[in-house]
Amino acid sequence: MPYEMNFGKDYNEKLPSLGDTMAQVIKFFGGNHIYGVGGDFAANIIGALEGKVDVYPSSNEMHAGFSACAQAEIDGIGFCLTTYMVGSLPCTSAAALAVTESLPVVFISGAPAESEVNQLAIHHTIHPNASWKMEYDNALEAFSALGMRVERLQGQRVPGQPNLAGQRFYQIVAEAYRNKQPVFIEIPRDQIASKTQPMTLPSDKATICSGDNVLSGSPLVADIIVGKLQHAKKPLLYLGDRLKHNEKLKQLILEFSQKFNIPYATTWFAKGLFDEYAPLCLGSYNGIFTETAGRHYIEKDVDYVIDVATSIFSQDSNVAFATGTHCIEDFANKTLLKGGALLEKDLIEVFELLLSSDINTFDFKPLSEHVEPVPADDKIDFNNLASTLNEIQAQQPMPLVYLPEVGNSYFASYSLKVRASVLGRSWLTNPWYGAMGTALPYARVVSQRLKEQASIDGAKQERAVVIIGDGGFHFQLNELIHFLKDQTDVTIIYMRNNIFHLGKSGDGKIYHCNDENFDVHHIISAYQGQSQTCSTVADFKSCFLDFQQRAGVSLIEVLAEPVESKQSNEMRLLNLYIKAKNGQPEAMTQWQTLTE
Repeated sequence: MPYEMNFGKDYNEKLPSLGDTMAQVIKFFGGNHIYGVGGDFAANIIGALEGKVDVYPSSNEMHAGFSACAQAEIDGIGFCLTTYMVGSLPCTSAAALAVTESLPVVFISGAPAESEVNQLAIHHTIHPNASWKMEYDNALEAFSALGMRVERLQGQRVPGQPNLAGQRFYQIVAEAYRNKQPVFIEIPRDQIASKTQPMTLPSDKATICSGDNVLSGSPLVADIIVGKLQHAKKPLLYLGDRLKHNEKLKQLILEFSQKFNIPYATTWFAKGLFDEYAPLCLGSYNGIFTETAGRHYIEKDVDYVIDVATSIFSQDSNVAFATGTHCIEDFANKTLLKGGALLEKDLIEVFELLLSSDINTFDFKPLSEHVEPVPADDKIDFNNLASTLNEIQAQQPMPLVYLPEVGNSYFASYSLKVRASVLGRSWLTNPWYGAMGTALPYARVVSQRLKEQASIDGAKQERAVVIIGDGGFHFQLNELIHFLKDQTDVTIIYMRNNIFHLGKSGDGKIYHCNDENFDVHHIISAYQGQSQTCSTVADFKSCFLDFQQRAGVSLIEVLAEPVESKQSNEMRLLNLYIKAKNGQPEAMTQWQTLTE
């Protein structure tokens, strides 16, 4: 039975294709860009999105997934498109990252037509050649094993009744947005042009979660906080990573802090969310691994803590590696506001009530912190990299957006002092270690957004800065081609020691990721970029300031020494702690002296 005979000519003419509905839904959620790699089963999707959504190519599927994760970090949702199995399965690493970091990423994969699902082994599928059964659901099962919502959209099931695939696509994407978790959707290639039921989308994304906060008791929570503030002299707001995708709650907290002159600090995982040069900001705090004046104030002076939007489950690197030195973790006079409603609507209610409460203004005075300048003739290495970059950042208003790769670069970056970025984030990485190899795919998205913002503002405002070792650089440098294609700018600080140093437990060949004869400068010149090897702090500063004014890819090579004296303070402490836990007497004595 044709649709026209069932529902009439007018309804039939209103029916959109699934491809058109997908484009409409993606744009509704702010996904003007989608990252992916082309393929036969994805070709119809690409054709349907063309002219409606920018489909950006990536150097491989895993990097497409990582770029979608960065898109979710900045834009609130990310989209990745690949072909069936051979394309989607490499994205499981990025999907694991998205699950771990609570990123709403929509992984879209083309799939065989419904008529192709039978006993014939299709290319792309995974099966032993002696199998008696054909498997088509391997990718769905792989993503499901990560704890994700997965679904393959279905075509028409009843004659005269258009399919529900468009509505299902919207519902699954909305679920990712509401719950801040990734989803995986397979779409049979014969369904892209099929007609699906028409939809009227909500007026805006906010309405998707309207009415979802069924938690009550906010006035009682606000009252107890007001009561504790009345008895406190030096309160502190301690802010966590669940603020990453909630700009409204973030602004309410800032307004509350400024109105009552209450200082705030962040967890390590929430670093980069706030301007650390702001008078009330004490930076990121993580016990003994913190070197700022804020640490002394938190550990010696604070008498009441309001802990806001930190993770439900503790994670060792976020609580000073369970060293017992994180005073806020076991602070007695503390109110926990973890947030249990979608988009933290319960916390928004609490802070709206607090802003209208009768609370005295506190007499907190900004902390003065004297920092000795790094001697110009010192050799530049991990031990003084953050201090050198901090001197550069302090002397210029232009924010630097840092993207450290997991490893020594990641730990050294915690001593960086960051300015506020137009992106709402000035430090992006994946601190839960959900995946490695994300710095350049992340930097690509950041550079694109900064370029877009500059076109709006009419001036170059900010710079993406990647900090990476040679181990991480080598297995993602193919992403550099997209900086050239996109005509975007990035500064790469290439910390070269020719080994995988973090976690190194011997001298085996497996740890040697580079060769002394490798010439990184020829690689950068191939991408029409500029590069220089710097040995001293003075050389590094001069080169960095020169390169940040240039377009395209810029790389500063630093010949790092894999010795303890050249490690960052965070790495030296962590290694000492590990040795002490392993029972080394000298390390145990040193650790006890440090933590007494």
